[in-house]
Amino acid sequence: MMSEKGEEDSAVNLISQETEEAQARVYEAYNELHGLAQEFSTPFDAPAVLVVGHQTDGKSALVEALMGFQFNHVGGGTKTRRPITLHMKYDPDSHSPLCHLLSDSDPSLAHQKSLQQIQAYIEAENMRLEHEPCQFSAKEIIIRVEYKYCPNLTIIDTPGLIAPAPGRKNRALQGQARAVESLVRAKMQHKEFIILCLEDCNDWSNATTRRVVMQIDPELSRTVIVSTKLDTKIPQFARASDVEVFLSPPACTLDGFMLGDSPFFTSVPSGRVGSGHESVYRSNDEFKQAISLREMEDIASLEEKLGRPLSKKERSRIGVSSLRLFLEELLQRRYMDSVPLIIPLLEKEYRSTSRKLNGIDQELSTLDQVKLKEKGRTFHDLFLTKLSLLLKGAVVAPPEKFGETLQDERINGGAFMGTDGLQFPYKLIPNSGMRLYGGAQYHRAMAEFRFVVGGIKCPPITREEIVNACGVEDIHDGTNYSRTACVIAVAKARDTFEPFLHQLGFRLLHILKRLLPISVYLLQKEGEFLSGHEVFLKRVASAFNNFAESTERACREKCMEDLVSTTRYVTWSLHNKNRAGLRHFLDSFGGTEQSVSGSNSVSAGVSQESSFGFVTNDKLDTKARADVKLSHLATGIDSNTSMQTTEMRLTDLLDSTLWNRRLAPSSERIVYALVQQIFHGIREYFLASAELKFNCFLLMPVVDKLPALLREDLESAFEDDIDNVFDITNLRHSLRQQKRETEIELKRIQRLKGKFRQIHEQLNLHHVMLRS
Repeated sequence: MMSEKGEEDSAVNLISQETEEAQARVYEAYNELHGLAQEFSTPFDAPAVLVVGHQTDGKSALVEALMGFQFNHVGGGTKTRRPITLHMKYDPDSHSPLCHLLSDSDPSLAHQKSLQQIQAYIEAENMRLEHEPCQFSAKEIIIRVEYKYCPNLTIIDTPGLIAPAPGRKNRALQGQARAVESLVRAKMQHKEFIILCLEDCNDWSNATTRRVVMQIDPELSRTVIVSTKLDTKIPQFARASDVEVFLSPPACTLDGFMLGDSPFFTSVPSGRVGSGHESVYRSNDEFKQAISLREMEDIASLEEKLGRPLSKKERSRIGVSSLRLFLEELLQRRYMDSVPLIIPLLEKEYRSTSRKLNGIDQELSTLDQVKLKEKGRTFHDLFLTKLSLLLKGAVVAPPEKFGETLQDERINGGAFMGTDGLQFPYKLIPNSGMRLYGGAQYHRAMAEFRFVVGGIKCPPITREEIVNACGVEDIHDGTNYSRTACVIAVAKARDTFEPFLHQLGFRLLHILKRLLPISVYLLQKEGEFLSGHEVFLKRVASAFNNFAESTERACREKCMEDLVSTTRYVTWSLHNKNRAGLRHFLDSFGGTEQSVSGSNSVSAGVSQESSFGFVTNDKLDTKARADVKLSHLATGIDSNTSMQTTEMRLTDLLDSTLWNRRLAPSSERIVYALVQQIFHGIREYFLASAELKFNCFLLMPVVDKLPALLREDLESAFEDDIDNVFDITNLRHSLRQQKRETEIELKRIQRLKGKFRQIHEQLNLHHVMLRS
């Protein structure tokens, strides 16, 4: 019996030892996997703990307490500007932390550093980023640590979230807050990460950090919530019931399915480790003891406030050690559960990397002039095919990525804006909310141009403008109101329509230039893109953009010639498009004006006689005045049946329009009517002419002239210096460098694949032994 029992114990010990060895190998393999994912941006991530919290929530201090030693740059304000990844490994033989800092340029290289050197490096990186335009970086600082107090954990410490004050004077801080939140949100997107959400509050209804976390993990299903600085909160509670609610918040306050079912509560003693007079602890062992003592004091204070001892479940949520044990066990389970899933991902990545390596070898084998010329010509034809397809209409590119709504188009390509500085409401334009590109976007822009310009009314005309436009003729000083109307109309039309011409050109040029990146996307999507030939691609892009700009400029100049011609000389058959409307307008007040002019003709004539040089005598003047009065009496009975002579009507007309410089209402209305007719005639001609010319001299050349121009530019470059067109020397060097890096990546994936397969086999064997 004793022998059988000894054999069972030996078997159990052997299984336990093998399990521990398997767990250690799993941890090492996942560390390498995480480094591979960071270095080569591979599509898998190892499970890790991501620490998220606001500034001064105590993030970095909690990370140090979990590790068992101090190394970070802590304090008020922003002290973490790059995420810090810590691969921690428990090593009972390491009495002091053994740290390796992975190289930024080559993460496969790890340099052993002291804690002081690592702290200096982090502080230097924070200072460097503080003086850069983007004060934060998503690139991680990766540190491997082995220590007797370290748990087997991978922890990522992120920059602290910022809650800036509103107002214009805080714009800089608001920009930093957006940058940090964007960085943290991107890190939280990784489904393999366990989010450690830190809250520094004594009321769970205040969701400061949870507000950000729940945007990514709304159910908190992969989130552990930690209330920091417990030692400062306990004295704030006056009643035991407040402490009960704080330790066990109701579901309505802290909803979701958080990991661990309820929050953890931690305190980290203040003070730094060092030999200086400002240091509180002389060694990391003292720091570790202070953490343990702080936990005991927190438990005692809570029990005193509650008036009862804490339950085992409540104690398991108090202190850094409880949190560390929970995270370590949770991460180990994640590691073990993910092993079978990692192997297929590594297999897939191995195949993908192998194809990439074969592609590089193929590229290197085709670096001769004849093959490069043929590839360039093929790309030219495919590129033009995509351009034509986009103009004719296609749904091959995702609208959410390449399409623009009318609002986006106005922001990026300029808006149609008149002299009053107002924009037409975008909602009234058809398809304004749709994300369009190519021919559909071109058509919408032209429709908006017709809609806006076609609805423009003639700007207001002042009496001063009319009088100033009358001027003095070169042979007499009479007034010519038809000339006055022409002068005003062409000036108003030129000032009104010329800005729209430039705006239309800029808008349509923006739409045409957008065809280039969309065409490149389509070529990449179909595997027809010349990757690695940046010089050649830049040349094609430059030729296309130059062609679009020069064609738009030439088209706009043609339109300007039309606008200048229609605003330089008035041709009545062209400018007066609605004679019937003008006649109706004049007839509406013509009869009334006759009676007014009849009553005022004599006085007006007398007042203007001296200025026009007429010689009269009192007798003739009296007679004329009497004749006019008699005529007025006759016409007052019935103006429509007036028997005025043709001579008198002509005299009155000349008196009110040619000889009279006092602007009568009738003259003002006549000038206004003529200006309206001329302006609207110019508008109709300008609208039709601009649309026709942009279609003929901007859109059509992209279809029928661009192919020949690009081919000519390409062949000319091939004849002059093909080496510079494709930059063969640098390209060969770049491909060889890519080949070396890809070969290294392939070897690392192969090695990791073998490790995980071996671990998987050992775990399966372990389960079989346990069942037996």
